[in-house]
Amino acid sequence: MVVRALNVAEKPSVAKAVAEILSGGHLMELEFEERYRKWTSCDPADLYHAPVRKSVPSDKLPLQRTLQEEARRCSWLVLWLDCDREGENIAYEVVEICRSSNPRLNIWRARFSALIQRDIHHAVQNLTRPNPLFADAVDARQEIDLRIGASFTRFQTMLLGDSFVFPFAENDKRLVLSYGPCQFPTLGFVVERYWEIQAHQPEDFWTINCQYTSDEGNAKFNWKRGRLFDHLAAVLIYEMCVEEPLATVYEVTGKESRKNPPHPLNTVELQKRASRYFRMSSEQTMKVAEELYQAGFISYPRTETDSFPENFDLQVIVRQQVEHSVWGSYAERLLDSSTNLWRQPSNGGHDDKAHPPIHPTKYSGGESNWSNDHSRVYELVTRHFLACVSQPAIGYGTTALIDIAGEIFSASGLMITAKNYLEVYRFESWGGSTIPNFEVGQQFIPTSLTLDMGTTMPPPLLSEADLITLMDQAGIGTDATMHDHIKKLLDRCYATKDVNTRFSPTKLGEALVMAYDMMGYELWKPYLRAMMERDMKAVSDGTKTKAEVLESSLRQMKECFLDAKSQKMKMFEAMQLFFERTNRPLSDQQVGGEVVRNCSACNDADMVLRKRPDGKFMVGCLNYPHCRNATWLPNALLEASVSDEICNRCGPGAVYRIKFKFKQGEIPPQYATEHTGCVGGCDTILKELIEICGTGTRNISGSRPGGNRGTSNAQMNSRSAAQRGPPSHDQHPTSIRLDPVLCHCQQVCSLLTAQTENNRGRRFYRCAANNCDFFLWETSAPSHANLSDASRITNRTSQGQHHRRSQTRFGQTNQGQPGRTASGREHGGRSTTANSGAFVRATGEVISHNSCFICGDTSHWANNCPNRNTS
Repeated sequence: MVVRALNVAEKPSVAKAVAEILSGGHLMELEFEERYRKWTSCDPADLYHAPVRKSVPSDKLPLQRTLQEEARRCSWLVLWLDCDREGENIAYEVVEICRSSNPRLNIWRARFSALIQRDIHHAVQNLTRPNPLFADAVDARQEIDLRIGASFTRFQTMLLGDSFVFPFAENDKRLVLSYGPCQFPTLGFVVERYWEIQAHQPEDFWTINCQYTSDEGNAKFNWKRGRLFDHLAAVLIYEMCVEEPLATVYEVTGKESRKNPPHPLNTVELQKRASRYFRMSSEQTMKVAEELYQAGFISYPRTETDSFPENFDLQVIVRQQVEHSVWGSYAERLLDSSTNLWRQPSNGGHDDKAHPPIHPTKYSGGESNWSNDHSRVYELVTRHFLACVSQPAIGYGTTALIDIAGEIFSASGLMITAKNYLEVYRFESWGGSTIPNFEVGQQFIPTSLTLDMGTTMPPPLLSEADLITLMDQAGIGTDATMHDHIKKLLDRCYATKDVNTRFSPTKLGEALVMAYDMMGYELWKPYLRAMMERDMKAVSDGTKTKAEVLESSLRQMKECFLDAKSQKMKMFEAMQLFFERTNRPLSDQQVGGEVVRNCSACNDADMVLRKRPDGKFMVGCLNYPHCRNATWLPNALLEASVSDEICNRCGPGAVYRIKFKFKQGEIPPQYATEHTGCVGGCDTILKELIEICGTGTRNISGSRPGGNRGTSNAQMNSRSAAQRGPPSHDQHPTSIRLDPVLCHCQQVCSLLTAQTENNRGRRFYRCAANNCDFFLWETSAPSHANLSDASRITNRTSQGQHHRRSQTRFGQTNQGQPGRTASGREHGGRSTTANSGAFVRATGEVISHNSCFICGDTSHWANNCPNRNTS
């Protein structure tokens, strides 16, 4: 039976080399559900648990259809993707797509490291199964990076983007202040070195240098003390040496020394050496290496392995290079056993179990379509391979010690006796300095003996090779992604690189690192990311599951995020050290908030609890200014926080209840200062307090300059009543006021009308400017019949204000006599004020003065009414 197999590879060049194939890289993208993709759709903290999905993007749908069509006609699926974790993840994307049209496919994996005949034949004859653990490790890394990166990037950008003048923002567009779990620790290395340089305090030091010249050569002797920072001590010692300058040789040693060739080449070393030898960026190095690999000239360039397996045929690779005009003769000598030049390569201690070290796979004397960079990288890979299978360089080193007035000096020289690998590896040098022959007991007068002053120098800025070394040591990124993280620092204007490939942070990069450092979280340090990388390695090894790593990593980073969010003002403090503020104030939308519910107006974002700079609270849509839906909360609110309780009456969707704490003295005494309520419309108490206390709405044209009350329903009713003029007895069965009522600020109060169900139509006084806690029902105030008493009450000094509040709040009559309420009732229930007013039912029926104004019953008062809280 003939087996029809669908062979799927990752790159066009691989496809041409092994089968009819299609290109693509990752077929699927991991992204948030549509509801969370807009930056204003939710609180960034929600992104740690928001649903994500992996799907085929629109530009790759034709490829998806082609794979499905081909898979229907096949019984086998052979995956020729790159043999690393990323390639394994792509392989499982292909499997998912193909099995959607043919669930019975037999899945196989081809493993290869070079696009040469030997490797392709070996892969076909040794097919294996794909490794799901490798794919899981990549899935975990993608989800962690997506959630962390998106949450911090939105937080930083929305908080700071419009608040400061960034000189590198293009076309007045908001600058995206991105955060990446690998990118930021990489920036941390750059900033930390820069801070070390800035913190360096130069110090002067002194050292004694001795030189001796003879017919046999020159020797420079170094002082054993090195250097002294005490000038006087250095001068005293130097004068002793000058007074007795005769030098006596008291020890001469000589021994053979070796300089070992480098370990086989892995990706990290390739990037470091290309930067050091050619000043090529890591990004350019990997781009060129990938092109050389696709063309079949070198092996797979993304590998951690720096040791060849025992059964690897190294001489075949050397034999291919014999024809080369430059290093061909050296390759020929390597193959000649009589030269004793060959040596098995050393073991660097790293093996990713996927690919061998980078090595040449095809001879080339230079191709017509190659750039200088292609030629350099190919030369580096080839010379490095030839060097690692060569004998070490051998030299003979000599050290002479002399004594001058009790001070010891030493000189060393090296004479190379066999260059070996250094013949082909032109990038390294060794020795070359010799000293005259010295004998023990020999004496001479130095040619020169000087006391020289120097100054301590700070460490240099990090070079690209230095940065890659630090990233590799700390486990930041992988060999295949380090260059991407470095490039992002430059693209995001967080760092710059000079002509010597040394990095400096920009003001923006330094400010961001400083901000997180001020918060106390070392998010710019490598520890957290290194731990995540170890966890993902554990997933690929099978010692941890993807779910375990996701849960622990995201829980830890969400805690960091919430803490950073709570300390957001420190980001402003850091930014203000480097940038000018814009004229735009810090908006509510910049500071985030706790989610209360989904916005019912736009259905496109969350409503979040916010505290404005003026201390007022509101629940607003994150899609502002496109959506201006908002619920303003009472002015008397002191604290507010969203609870975990969901209201069982309001909807649609979950509406979280809010814990309120009100300012004591700014709400009527019958209300508790702490209350857990709902803004969905079911909370009667919250409605009453909003009507009584007003809200923190913004001022609009025509608002009073002294307040920030906005236009509440109570105010609107008050204004309409004022426009109509004084109400008649038919309009309002309450007493007509002729005298002004003053608040604690000694200002004329506003007369407002309550709209709550229990007190609808009842009028009350409060401070017009909302600057004090004055509150008084209209029927509790002195009428025009008591005008002289009113004058005495409202014109008291501040010492008398507390006494007046006691009168109006706790039922003491205006004459100082005990009574039931300030409206004029005595304990016996008899009215003592002629014009105290009356209460009516909704039908207009007058309620007796001696009855409850809520239900009309004469057996009790309103404060004891059983129906008080039932509506």
